[in-house]
Amino acid sequence: MYNVAVVEDEKCVAKKGCRLCIMYCPEADCVLLDTKKMVAWVVTDVCKGCDLCKVVCDAAKHQAITMVAMGADGKLLSKKGEAAGLGQAYAG
Repeated sequence: MYNVAVVEDEKCVAKKGCRLCIMYCPEADCVLLDTKKMVAWVVTDVCKGCDLCKVVCDAAKHQAITMVAMGADGKLLSKKGEAAGLGQAYAG
């Protein structure tokens, strides 16, 4: 189990010009802009769970990104608030 970022569309203000999560993500093509809904979205297959997008989003007071645990089967766990332990994404 490891964490991935998930954007809450209702809280995302990308349509107002904020694209901090997209700019600061160190992984290429991981956080993208949905040009139809004008919100950021995360490609969970690419996300490494580094938490940087959440940090910059929270620093901007938007709090639109949450870290959600991804099971071994590649599916997001449905229990809200359940997350992998710190550093578990990089465990060998």
